[in-house]
Order: sequence, then structure tokens, then C-alpha cells
Amino acid sequence: MLPTLTASVQLNIVYTILVIVGVIVFWIIEKLLVKKYEENMNKFLLLIVYFVLFSVLIVAFGGILVIWNFDLSTYFKEMSLDTLTFIESSIGHIISSLVVIFILLFILKVAKTSLNRVGLKSSANQRRKRTIAKLTLSTIRYLLSILSILIILAIWGVNVVPALAGLGIAGLVIGLGAQKFINDLISGFFIVFEHHYDVGDTIEAGGFRGEVTEIGLKTTKLKNFKGEVKIIANGDVTTLINHSKLPSLALVEFGIAYSEDLQKVFNILNEELPKLQSQMPEIIETPSVTGVVELSGSSINIRVTAKTLNLQHFGVERALRKRIKELLDDNHIKFGLPQVVVHKTE
Repeated sequence: MLPTLTASVQLNIVYTILVIVGVIVFWIIEKLLVKKYEENMNKFLLLIVYFVLFSVLIVAFGGILVIWNFDLSTYFKEMSLDTLTFIESSIGHIISSLVVIFILLFILKVAKTSLNRVGLKSSANQRRKRTIAKLTLSTIRYLLSILSILIILAIWGVNVVPALAGLGIAGLVIGLGAQKFINDLISGFFIVFEHHYDVGDTIEAGGFRGEVTEIGLKTTKLKNFKGEVKIIANGDVTTLINHSKLPSLALVEFGIAYSEDLQKVFNILNEELPKLQSQMPEIIETPSVTGVVELSGSSINIRVTAKTLNLQHFGVERALRKRIKELLDDNHIKFGLPQVVVHKTE
């Protein structure tokens, strides 16, 4: 049975929650303003914004210490009266804090080194392993950060037990005010465990197409062929196209003149195009002529297809177009060109 919290402790918990929520709201507003005006904001003004945010964090931290009866005035008074004595009395706390930081950083380093090795060897589940490894590393980083703060506060005499007892209430209040954040976290877990996409997949989401470079607890990072990076909140990935699940299809269409022998064109293409497969390992099925797909006003349009490795169809299509042009030129087969018929009246 959990112990009943006294009225003073309950009040302290409420005050702490209000301070934390206030800092979160201030941080969100600051992020929105910087994101909106960052391009037009000069460096000096941006520096002031970051200084104000840092000051708010320091004041909030100091306020929480005061709420939990950590006597800052006595602390600084002892420091000013007898610096040497203060250092001697605090040396144990300082060393303990440094040891805690070192141990937690070492654990993080070991976890990072170990998890970065996951998925390096080629296997059927390589991308899956890399995705889970990155998500696990992100979770460990968050947990170690929270743990280090609590341990160091306890070392310096801050009573964190009531704060831990009130984490359930704090979590409820913060959760009500950060529903979008919670939604992003839950969506991130579903994305990973339902295998919607993995690190290394090429997807299209929110009108942006690119390779998944990172899947975090809250966001997904995409990078396109131009090197542009887009960060999408996991909760915003409601619909997407994953281009990395199945082999790709190279598709080329071209038109020949109506005066040409259609069967002759088919025979040439079916004889020569399969030779490309030995030159291009990206092609996994022999290129074939699908047939006539359209009888347009100026040409007979023919389609050629070839199944390729995932996302390798762009290069194969370029090679097919080049080879088709060479074959038609070598056999004096004319491409279909727009024609205008003029009737002359007497």
C-alpha cells in the first residue's frame, strides 16, 4: 500500500508540475517563433532568444530546488564565507556527480557502439535490425538522461522521493497538455513493430519522397536525392507509399511510324534487348516487349518492360531507351513524328 502524501508534499508536487508545464509551453513557443522567423532573424537576435531560453531554464531549475526546500541562500552563503571549507565539504558531492556522469556516459557509449554494429552484415532482416537498433538507442539516451538528473539531485541533497511519488500525477497533467507528443510516440512504436518502413527504405509521405535515414521516438528523417532532409512527426505519417518492399519495374514507351513493319520491330527488340541482362546485374527478369499500347495520330506506341532490383529501374530505363534508339537506327526504322496533312483545293 502506497504511503499517503502530506498536504505540503502534494502542494510541492503541484507547484513543480506548474513550473515544468510553464517551461514546456515557453519552449514550444520559442521553437515555433524561431522556426517561423529563423531565415529573417539576424544572429544577434537569435543569440538573445537562446540566452532568454537558457535563463528561463536556470530560473525554473532554481525554483524547483526552492520548492523542495533546498536552501540555495545558505548554500551560496557558505560558498562566499569560506570557499575552501565549502569546496572541502562539497568535494564528495562533486566527485560522486562526476562518477555518475562518467558511468552513465560509459553505458551510453557501450550501448551506442553495440547497437551501431547491429545490421551491418547483409541479411534478410538487415534494415529491420537497423531500425530497431536506432529506436532502442534513442530510448536509452532519454532514460539515461532522466536517471542522471535524478541521481545527481539526490547526491546534492535534493529530496527526489516525493517527486518520484508524484510522477504519476505529473505524467497525467503533462500528457493532457502534450497529446500530440504522446500521439507521435505511440505512432513511432506502431511504425516500427508493424514494419511499415525501416531505416534505408525509400518512402513517400507528406508529399516528400526520400530515403529513411532515422526513425526516432517522435520523428522520422527523410533525405531525397538532392540531399534535402525533411523531418516528419510520426503522428503525421497517416498515409505513405513504401517503394522498397518489392522489386521495381522499368517501363519504356516509344512510337514508330505507321509505315514500319511492326512484327520486324518486335523480332529485333526480342532478340537484342535480353542481352542487356548480362550487362546490367540490376535487371532480374529479361526485358520483354509488352506490345502495342496506343495507336496515336502520328505513331504506333510500343511498351517495353523489365523487372529490376528495388529502386534500380531509373538507370535501367535510361539504358533501355539508349539501346532501343541504337537498334532502330541500325535497322533504319523510323520513329513516329507529328504530321500535318494539308489538302489543296482546286
